[in-house]
Amino acid sequence: MSAQSEGERLPFEPKKRQKAGKTVNKSEKKPADTQNVSVKQKKQAKKSAYTKEQLAIPEEVSRRMMRRVAAFCGIPTLLGISTLIVSYLLLTYTEIKLPPIAVLLVNLGLFGLGVAGITYGVLSASWEEGRAGGILGWQEFNTNWERMMAAWRESKQKKV
Repeated sequence: MSAQSEGERLPFEPKKRQKAGKTVNKSEKKPADTQNVSVKQKKQAKKSAYTKEQLAIPEEVSRRMMRRVAAFCGIPTLLGISTLIVSYLLLTYTEIKLPPIAVLLVNLGLFGLGVAGITYGVLSASWEEGRAGGILGWQEFNTNWERMMAAWRESKQKKV
């Protein structure tokens, strides 16, 4: 049973996940020649289940994600680099000496925001074609986070 209903699936996700090859009733016995199917043949059957185009993120959604990552990661990262430059210039050209630990903590905080901005940029973008979403993308982030966690739980349950 899937954690996501048909209405909640990703817009670019294939409608129905199919297992590669023919399904066999577990109560039926397999012929001896099909039991010895090589691993290579199984992998080829799995690879051919979906085309590359079916699994690819649409170009519009990909561009939207990249713009958001550039904003939410790029701005804090540039600010982190600028703190190093500003602290150096203050030390060199003026008599203002900032405590090194303060520069380090501000720098680490800004670089940390940049790293978190990568994840937030991807998850805050609308994953539906033709729908841009909000400026900050908080509603899209919540929706996409729930989708991601549901898929993670589903895959974890399948492994057990």
